[in-house]
Amino acid sequence: MPDSALSTLRARTLFAPLHAGGRAETVTRRLADAIALGLLLDGERLPTESDLANQLGVSTVTLRDALATLRELGFVETRRGRGGGSFVRAPREHGATRLERRLRELSLHELRDIGDHRAAIASAAAKLAASRSTDRDVQTLREHLARLRAARTTTERRRADARIHIEIAATAQSPRLTQEELDLWSAVGDLVWLAVPVHEVGAVIDEHDALVDAIERHDADAARTLADRHITTETERLLGLRLELCEP
Repeated sequence: MPDSALSTLRARTLFAPLHAGGRAETVTRRLADAIALGLLLDGERLPTESDLANQLGVSTVTLRDALATLRELGFVETRRGRGGGSFVRAPREHGATRLERRLRELSLHELRDIGDHRAAIASAAAKLAASRSTDRDVQTLREHLARLRAARTTTERRRADARIHIEIAATAQSPRLTQEELDLWSAVGDLVWLAVPVHEVGAVIDEHDALVDAIERHDADAARTLADRHITTETERLLGLRLELCEP
């Protein structure tokens, strides 16, 4: 198990300085989203309070308030003594019934709008990633693709899927695109794999494989097209499930 959560995602993105006044609520949301998405892994130790506060550009008092809220929510556990610190605790897996209820709460227009936004961000990130990727970037993407192939639960697939797309944005060397991916996955990420039937799991994984292949060979146009098609298909699948759930 890594000593620091800095190893789980590029620190410049996940722990980039906040631009919303540095409030404790903003810090709480940033870290809670990262934990829920699996970007900060269960059992990993966060940086020290002083280091994390400096990286986020907030006071130590603000960070401590945020950590206290995260402890109450069950996202963080603080241990005292030698080898202590704040450690990540992954949230429980959401049941299908709860996720279906969330899906019903979104209108068809909202789902379509979110899908359009996701497609725009993912395709732009993929195009830039194909132009700017290094061998190390591709290796990282392949590692997360292997996690996706090995996943056996919806939550495991969703976390591996989110990590691939967020890493693609990081490979694009765009903190803004990466933060957009984080925000979008936090908003609807739990629902993405809810609409994937078992017999289509392999095909969805193959779509990710083809996208990483395009990034590896620096084919920006293909990467952009594949990412757009992938998100569009996901959106249509969610719209179909939403209609099915709301039938009389």
